Amino acid sequence: MLNFLNPPSAPPPFSRYSQMVSAPAGFRWLHVSGQVGCDRHHKTAAGFEAQAERAWGNLIACLEADGMSVKDLVKVNVILTRATDVPASRLVRDRMLDGAQPASTLIVVSSLASPDWLIEVEGIAAKAA
Repeated sequence: MLNFLNPPSAPPPFSRYSQMVSAPAGFRWLHVSGQVGCDRHHKTAAGFEAQAERAWGNLIACLEADGMSVKDLVKVNVILTRATDVPASRLVRDRMLDGAQPASTLIVVSSLASPDWLIEVEGIAAKAA
């Protein structure tokens, strides 16, 4: 079982995530590439919230394809192109993670690989072998 930790020697999380997550020996690991807000035909969703929901949905689809769920996420990285989208990003993340609290990093950059993309999400998951 994954161990989600917020040690008293570190600052508490700023929102819903864990400062660290450990997995015991014998777990299998899944690294999911960055997922963006487009569908299977590479059509980018319109607007930040729609892109965020699609990006998280794509990450979840990858997890499910390997028999995992958001509860198996150890670490997520969220990359935004606009700092003004941070509050909306947190709301969508919390809804899509359904109570899961993986370790998390949020980064704001000037651009992603396509100028139309506003968010990219990647994840690392672990589950008992």
